[in-house]
Amino acid sequence: MERSDVVRRYSPFTPVELPDRTWPDRSPDRAPRWLSTDLRDGNQALAVPMSPQRKLALFEQLVAMGYREIEIGYPVASKDEYDFVRLLIEEDRIPDDVRISVLVQAREDLIRRTAESLHGARNATIHVYNATCPQFRSLVFGMTRDQCKALAVEGTRLMMKYAEKELADCNVGYQYSPELFNETELDFSLEVCEAVMDLWEPGPGRELVLNFPATVERARPNVFADQIEWLDRNLSHREDVCLSIHPHNDRGTGIASAELALLAGAQRVEGCLFSGGERAGNVCLVTLGLNYLTQGIDPEIDFSDIEGIRRTVEECTGMKVPERFPYAGDLVFTAFSGSHQDAINKGFAAAQAEARTTGVEVRDLPWTIPYLPIDPEDIGRSYEAVVRINSHSGKGGIAYVMSTWHGLNLPRGLQIEFARAVQTLADDHGEELTPESIRRCFEQEYLRPTDPAAIYDALEALATVTLYVGGAGSNAEKEALATLTETFAPWDVDVRDVHMVGDQQEAVGQHNSVKIYAECTFNGPNGAGALGGLGALGTLGAIGTLANLGTLGESDERGNRKIWGAAIGVDLRSLALEAVRVAAARSGILTPRLDRRPDATKTVLTTAPDWSAPRVLDTDSAV
Repeated sequence: MERSDVVRRYSPFTPVELPDRTWPDRSPDRAPRWLSTDLRDGNQALAVPMSPQRKLALFEQLVAMGYREIEIGYPVASKDEYDFVRLLIEEDRIPDDVRISVLVQAREDLIRRTAESLHGARNATIHVYNATCPQFRSLVFGMTRDQCKALAVEGTRLMMKYAEKELADCNVGYQYSPELFNETELDFSLEVCEAVMDLWEPGPGRELVLNFPATVERARPNVFADQIEWLDRNLSHREDVCLSIHPHNDRGTGIASAELALLAGAQRVEGCLFSGGERAGNVCLVTLGLNYLTQGIDPEIDFSDIEGIRRTVEECTGMKVPERFPYAGDLVFTAFSGSHQDAINKGFAAAQAEARTTGVEVRDLPWTIPYLPIDPEDIGRSYEAVVRINSHSGKGGIAYVMSTWHGLNLPRGLQIEFARAVQTLADDHGEELTPESIRRCFEQEYLRPTDPAAIYDALEALATVTLYVGGAGSNAEKEALATLTETFAPWDVDVRDVHMVGDQQEAVGQHNSVKIYAECTFNGPNGAGALGGLGALGTLGAIGTLANLGTLGESDERGNRKIWGAAIGVDLRSLALEAVRVAAARSGILTPRLDRRPDATKTVLTTAPDWSAPRVLDTDSAV
């Protein structure tokens, strides 16, 4: 079939004539009432419905999260459904502030049995529905409009009859849904609802929930919003009627439909956690609730353990939450792209800088990190997977991993140089690199043990040295700066600090550990430095991993190269000397000479750190 023939099979949805619509100019200022239908709509859509035990686990999860309206089932659908309702009531599992509801078609035998299932409940709503759209009236049921309306009224009458008979001690509520409302003529939807209200007589203390389902999502979200605003304007008894919506996600716009309908006058939303439900699912209560949170509105639901919630739903339903699912998927807070990682890294660095300047904890600052609409920690997730490294990653992401996972806050120049090594490693492996493999790469490249007595070979070959200090807190950092500045004064070595980027994980290890990064400029064949030229030593060699790749250091117009080294430990002077020696060794100019000893006139310590011991970082330290 030609595509043009396929297209002709479909026609656009008829929009609502509402030229003076007001919902586009509104903004939300509070969360709606929520009803979870996970145990009914979500359960009936499963290939293998939940057992009573699994339904109970999910019910308790919903209660713990703060849902106070929960549709617990369709009691006449099966013995398991009926037994579950009885289990909750007879075992007194329903808190006093939770209202349960059950669904039933507008048929007398089903309504009677449904009312019986609720015997002993304190707060319960009976939810009656019948389909009202033209297709179902004519094709499925063979009814006229009047007959369809009469069915809704009769269902209401029967609900009232059996509620009075079976539930005298229960605070009974009533909910009516014109199924397939979104495909029903608006004037007929209103006519049916008004007929139901005439019988129920809503008033103070006698609320009626009118629920309007987009049973199969067929139109754009703005059309659904127009339908809801039209109803909001035209329904009588508006102050005693709760206008509820039940969006589905067949077009993938269930969230948008819900949000716009709430602007248009809806007060209550029915949905499921993680979009459970028929076909493409119901609107997701998690996404919708957290969308409110990101706008500074309390959803009044506890999402602080999103991973625990997800595990419960997955275990109870057997359905997996996709990796890219908003807020809860494994990869939704993960950046692989270098530009994204760089922005995230800079965002965390800016937050840390603001915290130091203002004296306010980072957790108390407004959330403004690029690419992350919500702080993962606010929903119980960590920063561990925010940045992951593959061949598309850049220096910002690598720097973030080194800081967050390993407490190594690399200076910008070192970030650039190390990124080349990581890029090569990722290209060679053709897969994602773990934080551990990135740390090993750094250790192999920049934390090499060297001969402590060879420091003067390095100093004689240097043009300039800049030392970046990362210490265990601000006091240690200041002490390190003062000590190292004094130590290297005879050689005009510039000693600088480097600040923390990203939050660091809680760690165990050497709480006083210091990190030294040495940026050393070695003279090229055409230049001589203040510390002695390379003339006697010849041109730079190339023995490091990066050097073998032809990328070791950056050369200026005179052929001078900047090479990095690093050291980690406790003794500041020894670490500084070790970092310089590592850089010299990586440049190829350092030849160990065990007969050389420090000049007695120079008060420089040359004791090397203990490289045989495991180097465990104190990632609590603020660098």
